[in-house]
Amino acid sequence: MDNNIIREKSFDFAVRIVHLYNYLCKEKQEYVMSKQVLRSGTSIGANIREAGRGQSSADFSAKLSIALKEADETLFWLELLVKTDYLDQKLGDSLHADCEEIIKILVSITKHYYTTQR
Repeated sequence: MDNNIIREKSFDFAVRIVHLYNYLCKEKQEYVMSKQVLRSGTSIGANIREAGRGQSSADFSAKLSIALKEADETLFWLELLVKTDYLDQKLGDSLHADCEEIIKILVSITKHYYTTQR
């Protein structure tokens, strides 16, 4: 697993999510969905970081699976924020694309991990 790429992308995405949270709270006075997207969007990188220090291969796999679930949840919140006009389409599409890229990398890592563990 090339930790550098996924760790870097997930960290950069988390930074974008923190900025999004601040924008939604300050500019849009939206506090519920913004907190949800903050939690799930930053959790992706945290779980990827934890996977790198997993105590076992099962722990590694579990943390990556959680990161993948959190990324999927983040997509939901981003889509909802766009559909409810709290987030403009252009920014929503940009964040969505970054999250989809992270998902693709996580799926690839997970598939590779499972095929080499058998």
